[in-house]
Amino acid sequence: MESFPNIVAIAGGECTSFARAARRGIIRRMHITPDTVEQVRAAVRPQRLLETAVSLVEIPSPTRDAGRAADRLAQILSADGFDVARPVAGWPAAPAVAARLRASAAGRTIQFDGHLDTVHLPFVPPRVEAGVLYGSGASDMKGGIAAMVEAARALRDARLLTAGGILITAHDLHESPWGDGSQVEGLIDEGFLGDGVLLPEYVCDRLPVAGRGLAILEAVFRRSGAPMHEVQGGIDQPNVIVAGAQAIRRLGELDRRLAHRSHPMAGRESMFVGQAAGGEIYNQSPTEFRLAGTRRWLAGARFDDVRAECQQLLDAVAAETGTTAEMKLTFVRDAFELDRGHALVAAFHAACQGAMGRTLPEGGKPFVDDGNSFIARGRVPAITHGPDAKGAHTLHEAVPVDELVRVAVVYALTAMAFCEG
Repeated sequence: MESFPNIVAIAGGECTSFARAARRGIIRRMHITPDTVEQVRAAVRPQRLLETAVSLVEIPSPTRDAGRAADRLAQILSADGFDVARPVAGWPAAPAVAARLRASAAGRTIQFDGHLDTVHLPFVPPRVEAGVLYGSGASDMKGGIAAMVEAARALRDARLLTAGGILITAHDLHESPWGDGSQVEGLIDEGFLGDGVLLPEYVCDRLPVAGRGLAILEAVFRRSGAPMHEVQGGIDQPNVIVAGAQAIRRLGELDRRLAHRSHPMAGRESMFVGQAAGGEIYNQSPTEFRLAGTRRWLAGARFDDVRAECQQLLDAVAAETGTTAEMKLTFVRDAFELDRGHALVAAFHAACQGAMGRTLPEGGKPFVDDGNSFIARGRVPAITHGPDAKGAHTLHEAVPVDELVRVAVVYALTAMAFCEG
C-alpha cells in the first residue's frame, strides 16, 4: 500500500451514514451496550496480541517471499485451535492462510484480511520501547494482522460471537511493483470471501467510502540503429528525447483535462509522470527514452478505456517523431465507492461509538489497497481501518501497542454487530 499524507475530506457535521443508520434503527439493533464493550475489552489480551505481532515481524517477508511469515501465522492460529486452511490462490511459493471461527447460530460472515508481505527495504528486527512496536511490517501491516487475530480470539474466549462467523485471511503479493494483488484475487475467486471485510491498514481517522483506481504507466520511445555522436550523424536521427518531452507535455495536458473529473471525497482523476530518463552523455544521440508514472481514475471509468487513451496518445507522439512507442500499463486496483447504507457500515459505526465514544467522519481513501479488490471483484463491502501507525514504506515503522488493542476492540465489536445483525 502506498504512503499518504494525513489528509481527510469530511462530509460535514454528523457522519451521514451513521445518521441514516440511526434513523432507521439499525444501530439500536446491533446490541452494542456498555456492558458488551467492557466484556470485549476484558477479553482482549494486550500481551498476547503483542507477542503475535512480534512473532510475525521477526520473520522477513518481502513481497513474493512471504511464505515463512504465512507459515508462522498458520502455526499460531492452529495452536490457538482455529480451523486453518492453506489455499494456494495462484501463488504456490507462499500459500495463503485462511482460518475460521464459527458461532452456533446462523448469521453473516465477516472477513478480516491482511497482507503479510512488506516492501523491499533492508530488514529491521522487532523491538518494543515505551509501549511502541518497531520493525519491518509493524505498521504495514503485521501489527494490524495481530490485532485482527486478537479480536477473533477475544470473541472466542468470551463466547461473545453468538451468530455467524469470522473468516481470517492473510496473503502475499500485495506491495507493488513487486506484487500484483493476484493472490488476494485468487482467494476471492476460490470463495474465501465473507459478507463484509475489514482490513487493518494504517487508516484510522476516517471511514473510507470512496477511492480511486490505479495503474502504473511505463513507456519507452526507441529509434533504430546505434547511439552516435551528434556531429557524426546523431543530429539527423529521430530524437527519442524530443519524443519523450512531447509525451510528457501531452500527458500533462491529459492530466489537466482529467482534473475536471472529481469526487468530493476520493479526489480527482489524474495522470502523473514521476520518472524520465534518456541518453548517456550530452552530445550523443540515444536510442531509448523511458518514462513512468501513474494513472488514477474514479468509480465508473473502465480500465480498458484508460489504457486505450494512453496508448493512443503515445502512438501519436511516436508517429510524429519517427520513433516507436512501447507502453506497459499495469493494473494495480480498481476504483470503488462503498455502499454507505450497508449493514457493515452501520456495524462499524456502532463499534467505533462503543469503543471510542465517537464515530469517524466519512472520507476518501487516497491510496489503493486490497479493499478495492474486495469491492470491485468480490462485490462485497470492505472497510479499511487500522492503527495510527507511522513510517510505512520506510525503515522506521512504528505502532503504539495501545492502538493495536483499540483496533482489536473495534474489530471484535464490528463482528458482533455485523454477524448477529
